Amino acid sequence: MAPLIGQKRLQAFFIRLFEYMSENSVRQIFWKRFRHNKPAVFGAVFLLLTSFLALFAYLLAPDGSNNANQQALQLIALSPGSKVAVVVLEPSAGVPSSFWQRLLNGEAHPPTFFPVKQFRMGQDSLYFQAFGQLPTTADWEALPLSTEAGRYRVETRRYWLGTDVMGRDLLSRLLLGLRVSLSVGFIAVLISIAVGASLGAIAGYYRGWVDQLIGWLINVIWSIPSLLLVIAFSLALGKGMWQVFLAVGLTMWVDVARIVRGRVLSLREQEFVTAARAMGFSDLRIIFRHLLPNVVGPIVIMAASNFATAILVESGLSFLGLGLQPPAASLGMMIKEHYPYIIMDAAYLALVPGLVILLLVLAFNLLGNGLSDAFDSKVKMM
Repeated sequence: MAPLIGQKRLQAFFIRLFEYMSENSVRQIFWKRFRHNKPAVFGAVFLLLTSFLALFAYLLAPDGSNNANQQALQLIALSPGSKVAVVVLEPSAGVPSSFWQRLLNGEAHPPTFFPVKQFRMGQDSLYFQAFGQLPTTADWEALPLSTEAGRYRVETRRYWLGTDVMGRDLLSRLLLGLRVSLSVGFIAVLISIAVGASLGAIAGYYRGWVDQLIGWLINVIWSIPSLLLVIAFSLALGKGMWQVFLAVGLTMWVDVARIVRGRVLSLREQEFVTAARAMGFSDLRIIFRHLLPNVVGPIVIMAASNFATAILVESGLSFLGLGLQPPAASLGMMIKEHYPYIIMDAAYLALVPGLVILLLVLAFNLLGNGLSDAFDSKVKMM
């Protein structure tokens, strides 16, 4: 009996391998359709690039401090590409941050600095002129190169996108805001899929009063405007990172539940479900092991759409002051802090984060449309 079971398993393995390698397999057809959709490929590549930038934001950002919050009020609203000489104090003692700490939270104790207009090095002292003063010799100040706190050095910093209203590096804040937007979207989509797919599958499988109860809950949530519901959850849960995750995720499960319910209603009458019942499988196993894997396509498409929605909702919450709180970096908060500059000569302070939000939402929509066409068997390749 054992050799027969081993032979069947080996045979099933080679059948699956052949199906995977075959040009007519479902995976091959899907990838062929997806590759021929240029806008979808652009969206996927753009999102991969932005995900890389978000993941390594603290390592790539010029300002590697926590939340990129190193402020220099003398450098408010510098134009993009500005170069400034700064005096940096390297501490003489301190434990350097580990790689994982810098990756997740940035430098725990970044060196302090202050900008200077001009400087010259002496044998034991550093002579400098404070930033913004007139170039007169009477304004020169002196610092010893070495002190008990550390050693002073001078470096030139370039602010590629300029500085914000607090004198912080705009590029660094933008990278961290990108991380926040993608993180909120990812967690919110996971929450919405977990809740929506579970409730939708249970409603479609059991029908009857269970379907009516879940359907009533769906209609109630669906009748409330999404932004108002998110604001209500935010006020109830409080302000913070995880509160935003829950508030956004708990408002986007309705569409997932409706789609999964409809597909499960049609799949529950299929022969494989009848065979699973005849073999004595439990209802939960049939739902989560046999029905939901056959609804992966619509769930993936809905996830891409919900990702874009979550980014917009989080940006709106931060703009209203109900999302992340300062000094955390958020694209919506950056727009809120700088929108008065739109009518001034520094409109880019608000336009750049707005453009990033636009490109993120556009990329997810393009990706969602491409996935929808790739999963749709009625769509023919050009």
